[in-house]
Amino acid sequence: MFNFNNRCSCAPINCEPIMEPPIEKCVEKNIVHEIEHICPINTKVINNHIFKHVYIPQYSCTEEDVYTNVDECGCMSNFNETNF
Repeated sequence: MFNFNNRCSCAPINCEPIMEPPIEKCVEKNIVHEIEHICPINTKVINNHIFKHVYIPQYSCTEEDVYTNVDECGCMSNFNETNF
């Protein structure tokens, strides 16, 4: 009945294929979406003007003449205008 030397002589058995339960394969994907956000940044420059007062001496000279009449004896008081 079976010829082991010639395998083709066997008549194939026509059976319906057996349906196995499905195997679920899970693939996780990460999809990155870039969303632009406008963030206004203002730089404010404050200029601080500092006035440092420097005093430089500027020398000057004034001269004044003072006359002092010394009359210790009071002799001039004895003369009147007619005695000159």
